Amino acid sequence: MVSIVRGYNILIIILAQYLTSVYILAPELPVRKVIFDVNLLMLVLASASAIAAGYIINSFYDSEKDLINRPRKTMLDKLVSQRTKLSTYFVLNFLSVFFASYVSFRAVAFFSIYIFAIWFYSHKLKKYPFVGNITAAILAVVPFFAVFIYYRNFDLVIFVHATFLFLLIAMRELVKDLENLKGDLVQNYKTIPVIYGTQTAKIMLTILSVLTLVPTMLLIFKFEIGYMYLFFFGSILALMVFVGILWMSKRKLHYLILHNILKFVIVIGVFSIVLIDINLLLNRLF
Repeated sequence: MVSIVRGYNILIIILAQYLTSVYILAPELPVRKVIFDVNLLMLVLASASAIAAGYIINSFYDSEKDLINRPRKTMLDKLVSQRTKLSTYFVLNFLSVFFASYVSFRAVAFFSIYIFAIWFYSHKLKKYPFVGNITAAILAVVPFFAVFIYYRNFDLVIFVHATFLFLLIAMRELVKDLENLKGDLVQNYKTIPVIYGTQTAKIMLTILSVLTLVPTMLLIFKFEIGYMYLFFFGSILALMVFVGILWMSKRKLHYLILHNILKFVIVIGVFSIVLIDINLLLNRLF
């Protein structure tokens, strides 16, 4: 079950929400007040529950395709029955709404819509080019907007950070389409590589890589981000390597490497949030 709900991804998202709250959304508040804010905890738990449920329903609908693309992982996942998966899915969604109800009715409405959107994406939208990729990237960013709305921080820098993350996730989704091409063809998923070919997908990934330079340059030169500029310079180098490998890629292993490069950039980006102000945490803990 931990494999199905991608427990490691959930932990990274929880950490990212807290670091974002401390360093970006509410930098003027004492760290302890942010960390021990029960409302924030409930929003984070609601997000984690909804995302975990999303992984389950995604696995449920993609079971046949994943058997082709990821046979080993799928065989491990099949140790959990479909009935158990669906039961856990409904329990997690109930918990998500329950946690949100502690905060406000608006939070309940927010996560109810989010849960429905994840189901609709898994059931219908992910089978279609462009719409599926864009929806997946939006759904991945949405949990951060729950925290963003809670703190009512509308600074432009937050939207620039979100744009950078959105572009990286959109690239990751397109790489996953290349990685899963065989299963998508068999199961008649109309993804970009299936409909328009791998060459078009590579061109699109190159364009998205170039577009990431826009928020990157803005964050480095326009906004105060402390030593986090080191991460953004590093991400530029990583994406240059990414594009180089992309145009040499021909096999699934190559696309898996590209997927891991993007995942590495995203994870390092989460931990790099503390570089915005290295002394911030120590100074405000007491």
